[in-house]
Amino acid sequence: MAGHSQFKNIMHRKGKQDKVRSKLFSKLAREITVAAKDGGGDPAMNAKLRLAILNARAENMPKDNIERAIKKASGSDAETYEMVRYEGYGPGGTAVIVETLTDNRNRTGGAVRAAFTKFGGALGETGSVSFSFDRVGEIVYPASAGSTDAVLEAAIEAGADDVISDEESHTILTTFEGLSEVSKALEASLGPAESIKPNWRPQNTVPVDEEKATTLMKLIGMLEDDDDVQNVFTNFDISDEVMAKLAAM
Repeated sequence: MAGHSQFKNIMHRKGKQDKVRSKLFSKLAREITVAAKDGGGDPAMNAKLRLAILNARAENMPKDNIERAIKKASGSDAETYEMVRYEGYGPGGTAVIVETLTDNRNRTGGAVRAAFTKFGGALGETGSVSFSFDRVGEIVYPASAGSTDAVLEAAIEAGADDVISDEESHTILTTFEGLSEVSKALEASLGPAESIKPNWRPQNTVPVDEEKATTLMKLIGMLEDDDDVQNVFTNFDISDEVMAKLAAM
């Protein structure tokens, strides 16, 4: 079992759902505010904002929250955030990419470095691991959205590159640049998605045993608990048996 989404699902089940959702909404709101401040508050004229709104809707973020986040961008007290990416190695030699939105590089950089150090990782330079990932767009639908053939056909018509289906979901891959348009076309044919976001997809995965997986989960958890961290991507490969043990802890 490879990928970060399975880890995230486990961690969400472990935590209090209301706390997890509140933190998620805060991070989505920050993305919306930054996008609106950078390119204007009209999603029809601002692709970055349109994508941020689509992703917020996919996570069931209330309309009022979205509108407040957009309005906040035009206020005189709107914070200035910048996107900073950190890269390094986690337990077992796994590659880790951390995307942040921060108003204080020193604070955020210190927190990210502390997490890597605490769990036996090492923070590297920008570009030190991202070369082994592909920057793509990822749109996720539940399995109930349609049969594998039906979703594949819809994805092809929308201009997607690939579809990965299993018992729980359909993951539709696009180019990073085409994510907004493809997701818009898919919404017309399949309805709202569960998730719409850019992704760093590993070109190769690294097998991780139970001990390393447990430590890696703690590293990811500490990073994602930081308000400045928007996304964490890794290239681990964990067996179904070990993943089941982690979920049961």
